[in-house]
Amino acid sequence: MKIVDVCAFYSPKGGGVKTYVRQKLAIGPSLGHEIVIIVPGIGHGVEHFGPGARIVTIPGKKFPLDGRYHYFDDADEVHAALTREQPDYVEASSPWNSASIVADWPGAAPCALIMHADPLSAYAYRWFGKIFARSTIDRQFDWFWRHLRRLDSHYDHVICAGDSLAERLIDGGLKRVSTVPMGIERNVFSPTLRSKELRAAMLERCSLGPDATLLIAVGRHAAEKRWPLVIAAATAAGAQRAVGLIQIGGGGETSRLQREARANPHIQFLPPTDDRAALAAMLASADALIHGCEAETFCMVAAEARACGLPVIAPDQGGAADQVKAGAGLTYMSGDSRSAAEAIVRFIDRSAEFRKQAGEKSGSVQNMETHFRDLFALYATELEKSHAA
Repeated sequence: MKIVDVCAFYSPKGGGVKTYVRQKLAIGPSLGHEIVIIVPGIGHGVEHFGPGARIVTIPGKKFPLDGRYHYFDDADEVHAALTREQPDYVEASSPWNSASIVADWPGAAPCALIMHADPLSAYAYRWFGKIFARSTIDRQFDWFWRHLRRLDSHYDHVICAGDSLAERLIDGGLKRVSTVPMGIERNVFSPTLRSKELRAAMLERCSLGPDATLLIAVGRHAAEKRWPLVIAAATAAGAQRAVGLIQIGGGGETSRLQREARANPHIQFLPPTDDRAALAAMLASADALIHGCEAETFCMVAAEARACGLPVIAPDQGGAADQVKAGAGLTYMSGDSRSAAEAIVRFIDRSAEFRKQAGEKSGSVQNMETHFRDLFALYATELEKSHAA
């Protein structure tokens, strides 16, 4: 098959979606498929990633909230790019305007909407969740549910990477939801990478000795990631136990986060890295991953941490909570820094137990190749149906 992904969330300096796209470009051709990713950017361009793997850039406007990203604003440009490529199967990787643009493309290829984002959790639930129940928020944002149901009627599949989002979409009236569990690079992330020396060096960076607890957090500096909550929780827990926090990431919120953590020498920031082996070693050498965002559709970094034998401390909603259920660790009340601080302290007091459980379950994390095999098999079945019709 020739699979063309209209991917609004891709950026060369991005996070989880970038990782996913790069793995699709590597794995898809090895499974016998041609992979083309259409992304918004500055002007037209093509980047080759080996035989049968390309990223095609078409003009898009800069995203105002994060300068690393662009967005599709010209439906004719997207339609022309799809028509040039003549795909066997089309993917749209954002539930926003680009999904509507793909739905309106007059081509005959079947289409799947990949839910790489959960806008209601990222915005509406985060903004209003402390005041109103989710059911009330959903009623006020019924326009977005109507938008999703319209997309559902135009797409052959709406693909979720985990159960939490899939269940909510089904409850919201979508009929074509399929769960295809995502995976990670199992050959990169492993408990065997744990290093006492690296752990001690990271704790020393946090002005702490080896007897302290080392938390690690990974993700871009954006409001929906809730890093101020994580900073507040680590600081509050640090008043009761010796806690160091290393946060790896970058973005528009960096200066603000550094200001918020300035009074706590035990919180340190590292820039984002493309060195997957180095990231794996840091994850494996920490004591737990802490995450603040309840809007994750899968939470790849939590899955990578699990594969490294690391317990996960995460909010009780979204993809990160799914990772805790599948591995070891604790959840706390989403959006509540006090609850998160209490979870950190509970983890520290039972850290040996949690680490043992996490080590035993580290092998349960699925490989990304399995994800793409399952996903492309679903597409092949749909393609056969369309040809038979």
